[in-house]
Amino acid sequence: MSRKTSLAVMNGIRTPFAKSFTTLSSVSAVELARITITELLKLTDLRGDDIDEVIMGNVSGPPDAANIARVISLLSGIPNDRIAHTVNRNCGSGMESIVAAWQAINEGRSKLVIAGGTESMSQVPLLFSPESQVVWMRLARAKTLWQKLGVLACFRPRHFKPVVALELGLTDPACGLNMGQTAELLATEFNITRIEQDEFALQSHQKAEAAQDQCFLSGECIEIPVSAESTIGMDNGIRKGQSVEQLAKLRPIFKQNGSVTAGNSCPLTDGAAAMVVTSPERAEQFDCPPLGYITDYAIAGCPPDHMGLGPVHATAKLLRKTGLSLQDFDLVEINEAFAAQVIACRRAFDSKSFAQREFGMTAAIGELRPEITNIHGGAIALGHPVGTTGTRLILTLLRSLKASGLRRGLATLCIGGGQGLSMIVETDLEKSK
Repeated sequence: MSRKTSLAVMNGIRTPFAKSFTTLSSVSAVELARITITELLKLTDLRGDDIDEVIMGNVSGPPDAANIARVISLLSGIPNDRIAHTVNRNCGSGMESIVAAWQAINEGRSKLVIAGGTESMSQVPLLFSPESQVVWMRLARAKTLWQKLGVLACFRPRHFKPVVALELGLTDPACGLNMGQTAELLATEFNITRIEQDEFALQSHQKAEAAQDQCFLSGECIEIPVSAESTIGMDNGIRKGQSVEQLAKLRPIFKQNGSVTAGNSCPLTDGAAAMVVTSPERAEQFDCPPLGYITDYAIAGCPPDHMGLGPVHATAKLLRKTGLSLQDFDLVEINEAFAAQVIACRRAFDSKSFAQREFGMTAAIGELRPEITNIHGGAIALGHPVGTTGTRLILTLLRSLKASGLRRGLATLCIGGGQGLSMIVETDLEKSK
């Protein structure tokens, strides 16, 4: 891959990921990202006026920050003559921000960009039904006491029942299934058992626990103040001492007699991540070398009810585009939306009939080797703040490659609504020539 068509990642950090409605529930998506960018600038020895543009992924846009990236940019001390915008490709938003930054740099619009993602799933608002909204609006417009009393007499208990926007957001309107139901569908089609899913989830927690004990994860996390007296500095979704027996006690939550549980799914999560990106030529002006480079990517669509197979569709497209094979990657990061979803991807990658049916190939795409995949755990343990995860995957992957003395990695994730995004990272462009 030539230097001209690559993107240099100078540095990156993230907040700890916290299960929603726990430690970070009072910290807004704006504040999570503001703290992250402020610390990133210090870490990279940059000032706010060094940055040309800020691009942030976010899915559940806060009502009080319509273009959340612009709000974050200004509050982070970046001058108001610099531009900022928000991207939303559902679960792929954090990676989409990197794609958008790459495009901005390649066309010469910007030279130094902050790309990332932020999400407070704790603060996704409750809504009212359309019928309730009509009654509340009538009350707001009533002018006299008698008019107000008349409207109040029209209220019924159902008008006070909130609509959970988080549930709406996790349900695809095209196929009518929520994300967990699509995982159940894959578990059935690929004959994935409950014990296989629970064992996968256990391994995610065990690897993440080991990474946390070895202080690997702390190398990409900053501390976030949650009160005047306390901070959070570590991911809190990792269950230390987890066992298959404990996981087996959990009930299915998406289908009666199903196999997808809260234990073998990623939790709802709050968190932010950001990185400084630029061209390889501009990177040479820094005192420290880049963390690594983005060298290619592909985005693909697939049926919404099979959204979990998005990584297979996007990676197949990327391999055709680059001429690489799965064997050419030293490490892989795949988002663990559900254990069933990742296992289904493994089987689809390794299936000749799937490759022939979906892509007209004469052989299987290849093996997604477990020993090189998510070596520090994945979203089942770490969590999945939807607008942020894509950035976290790239950051963790580049750091993992550096720590292991390896060169090329693949980051990929499924996207609600039926898409997939896959991206190639490398630690050394010279060896790629």
